[in-house]
Amino acid sequence: DAEMSPEEEPEHQTPPTCDLLGLLLKNRRPTGAVNEVWPNLYIGDAATAQHKSLLVDLGITHVVNAADGPQHIDTGPHFYKDTSIRYHGVEATDCKEFDLSPFFTETADFIHAALKLRGKVLVHCARGISRSATLALAFLMIREGLSLVEAVEAVRRHRNILPNVGFLNQLCHLDSSLALQRKTTQHREVKR
Repeated sequence: DAEMSPEEEPEHQTPPTCDLLGLLLKNRRPTGAVNEVWPNLYIGDAATAQHKSLLVDLGITHVVNAADGPQHIDTGPHFYKDTSIRYHGVEATDCKEFDLSPFFTETADFIHAALKLRGKVLVHCARGISRSATLALAFLMIREGLSLVEAVEAVRRHRNILPNVGFLNQLCHLDSSLALQRKTTQHREVKR
């Protein structure tokens, strides 16, 4: 019988937002302006993103600006035109009403493609805590197969992050839908 019995496969549970906040707030260490949170993936603040010689020294090849646009950190591809940096902008505001989830997959794909080329990616917003962290977590979940909790734990080893509660809810939603996708894929492979 190929059917998994319930006790064999623990059901994936996305933790409630309050538990995630607890995880994000416990043992916070001081965080620098920029940190490598995953091999060749960096999260940083606006000052880091605007410091081109620093980016060159770090070997950054790709920049994701999660606070793109005239009202925010208006760098844009033109800001980097005298470097070989590839630019991806997401015009997001750091408020819990803002829906960042439509940008999860395209940003994850951009980061994934950059890392496959052995590039180094800086994801930044204003402070490198909420918007950029959310996109980096979504990348780890979509492209690296981590659960939300695993992604949070991986990033927190290197940087304090605190996505706003709206973004956390969007990540919880992503976590559940990815878990469901994995389940149906496994199920299909079993049936074949």
